Amino acid sequence: MNTPIEPLQQIVERDQVWPRMAAKYGVDNPIPPWKSSLDGLCDALDAAACGADVPTFKERRDEEDALASTLYAGLPYPENQLMALAHSLLVRGVITESELSQRLAEVRARLQA
Repeated sequence: MNTPIEPLQQIVERDQVWPRMAAKYGVDNPIPPWKSSLDGLCDALDAAACGADVPTFKERRDEEDALASTLYAGLPYPENQLMALAHSLLVRGVITESELSQRLAEVRARLQA
C-alpha cells in the first residue's frame, strides 16, 4: 500500500496545494472548492454496494491515516486525504492508472481552456 504510484507522484511533485494556489490567485477561502466533492465521494463510497473492491468506511479511513502519515505526509490536509483516497482506489483496482491519467488530463485541459 505504501508503494508510490506514478500519476500521484507527479501530482505531489507539482506542489499545487490549496494554500499556494489560493495565495497565487488571491482567493481568501481557506477550504479548497473541491473539498465538498471529496466529502461527497467518500460518503458515496461508504454507502457503495457494488462489485468493485471499494473500501469500507473503516478500511478507507485506516488507509487514509496510514498513507497521510507516510507517503503523503508532506501534503497538507485535505490534499493528503484526496491523494490517499486516489491511492487506495488505484491499489484496489477501482480505477486504473491510465484512467486516472486520462481524467487528470481532461480536467487540466478544461481548466486551461
